[in-house]
Amino acid sequence: MKKSMLALAVLGSFAGVAAAQSSVTLFGVVDLSARQVKNSGGSQSQLAQDGYNSSRLGFRGVEDLGGGMRAGFWLEGALNPDTGTSGGQSWQRRSTASLMGGFGEIRLGRDYTPSFWNTTVFDTFGTNGIGSSLNIQSTGSSTNPLKALGTATTFVRANNSIGYFLPAMGGIYGQAQVSAGEGAIGNKQTSFRLGYSGGPVNIAAAMGTTKGAAGRDQKVTNVGASVKLGSASLMGYVNMVDVGSLGKQDSYNVGFSLPMGQAELRGSYTAANGKGVISTRDATQIAIGGVYNLSKRTALYGTYSTIDNKAGAAYDVASGATQALGKKSSGLEAGVRHSF
Repeated sequence: MKKSMLALAVLGSFAGVAAAQSSVTLFGVVDLSARQVKNSGGSQSQLAQDGYNSSRLGFRGVEDLGGGMRAGFWLEGALNPDTGTSGGQSWQRRSTASLMGGFGEIRLGRDYTPSFWNTTVFDTFGTNGIGSSLNIQSTGSSTNPLKALGTATTFVRANNSIGYFLPAMGGIYGQAQVSAGEGAIGNKQTSFRLGYSGGPVNIAAAMGTTKGAAGRDQKVTNVGASVKLGSASLMGYVNMVDVGSLGKQDSYNVGFSLPMGQAELRGSYTAANGKGVISTRDATQIAIGGVYNLSKRTALYGTYSTIDNKAGAAYDVASGATQALGKKSSGLEAGVRHSF
C-alpha cells in the first residue's frame, strides 16, 4: 500500500519525512498455528506462531535522489499474535538506512549476518517452525546451556553493522559486513557472502568471525546450493561453527520442494555433529510439510517434524516443553499465514 493514507496515518510524527520520499510501505505478516509437541517431559498443546513465516510489522521507504542514486530505510519488529504482545517491537528484526546506486548498496544498522542468510535461503522451511534446520544447531545466542556454544550473539543478526551489497553483475551476487562491539562481548564481527545464480542453479559460500570472551572467537563457514529440476527444487547447505576450546559443530541439511498447482509439498533432513567437548551433542531431524496457497497473501500449512537426540543432546522441535538428554522430540502443527 505504497504512499497510502493508512501508512501515513500510522507513521504519525514521521509524516513529514514520508511525504518527501518516493514511496513508503507498511507491511507485515501474521502467522498462527495449532501445535502439538511431544518431548521427554510429556505432550503439550500450543497455539503457536511463525510456523511458516515470522510474524512481523514494518515500514520501509525509498527516496529517489536523482542521478541513479536512492536513499532508503527499513524498520521491522517482531510480533506475538498468539498473545497480542509486541514481541520486541523495538525494530530488532531489522533497522537500517541505505544508500543505493550503480555502485551497489551501503547499509547501516541492525541486520542479518551474511553467514546466517546463507543458511536460511537454502533451508526448505526457511528456518521457521518445527521443520527449521536451526532446531538442532548450537549457538552463542541460545539461552539454554544444553544448546549454547560460545558467547557470540551474531548467529542471526548483528547490531551496529555496516554492510555492502554488490550491484547486479550478471549472476554474481555478494555482500560484506562488519559490526562494532562497542564494549559488548559477542557482537564485534566480520563476515561476507559470495554466490552465483544462473538458470536452474544457485550456489553461495559465506564466512564470518565474531570476537568472543577470553579470545574464544566464533568462526562460521558454510556453503549452500539449490537446483531446479522441472517444477521441483532441491536445496541444502553445510554449516560449520568453530569456537575453539568450547567445541565445534558441523551441520548438514538437504531438502526439497514440489509445487502442485496451488499446493506445495516440502521436506528436509538435517544432521548436527558435535566435536571436541560437545562430541556427544549429535542429533538428526526429519521434517515433512505441505502448503496450500489460498491467494498470493494467504496460505494454509501443516508440518510434522521429529528429532532423534544422541546421548549428549537435548534439542527439541519447539520451545515450551521439557526435554532431557538423549530423548526424542516430535511435533505436528497446522496453521494459517497472512501477509500484507
